[in-house]
Amino acid sequence: MEFMVLRRANQSTERGVQPPALEPGTFLRPSVEAVRLQRRDGVWTEQRGPFPPRELVAGFVLLEAASRDDIVEQVRWWPLFDSGAVYEIRDAGCPGNCVGFDERGTAAGTIPQRKEELTRYVVFLRSDGDTESDAVPPPEVIDVMNEHNEAGVQQGVLLAGEGLKGTGSAVRVHYANSKTSVVDGPFTEVKELIAGYWMLQASSREQAIAWAKAYPYPQPGDLTLEIREACERKAHAEFTPEMVAAEERMRADMLEAGLRNAFSKAARGG
Repeated sequence: MEFMVLRRANQSTERGVQPPALEPGTFLRPSVEAVRLQRRDGVWTEQRGPFPPRELVAGFVLLEAASRDDIVEQVRWWPLFDSGAVYEIRDAGCPGNCVGFDERGTAAGTIPQRKEELTRYVVFLRSDGDTESDAVPPPEVIDVMNEHNEAGVQQGVLLAGEGLKGTGSAVRVHYANSKTSVVDGPFTEVKELIAGYWMLQASSREQAIAWAKAYPYPQPGDLTLEIREACERKAHAEFTPEMVAAEERMRADMLEAGLRNAFSKAARGG
């Protein structure tokens, strides 16, 4: 199974501080450099950032796991010094027969080619009622989208793209005071969610905006997009011996608590 793990934004990431997890993964520049595009009655409007942190994603990574429980357990063992972080785990894949793609290639076997002289931009499709309910577009609409994706990769524009299922099957992992808690979806704040993304490379933000406006989206009516610039990972300073010891203690506490819980269930016959 494939999952997308999204690191929700907060004031820290909006100042440009990169979280210690999500490696490998994609980190996004603060939303002061972002643009939201809204299509209403066929007319596009643009809104420049910054945007409220609670509505934003700071970074994301696609991971494979045997089950949802397995990916949740993986995320809970990520660096615990990302205090206050919220990681949202979503099922990858969109309704219908749309096909995701990345550096592994498209359904036709075309491998995206990264051009270092161009800037990477991520185009997020913001969620609405239809995407949250996993509404399935007509097959002919999906076919056009798949063909457009393939052509974009062949033209050296598109690097990756994937849809996300509604948050009815999602979870969020909250980090606080060296502990984690898990909250099950669905999440009701639809305007804070995303339903999919494309990563493209362009010479300017204006070029990325033009591409986004021309894409054959499966939604026939109103929609909202968000365009964010991706950035490279910064090299994090090595943990001090005190930080390493503290993280080892926290992980030992988590393991001990997990074992106690497992033994307790076994004793109850659970």
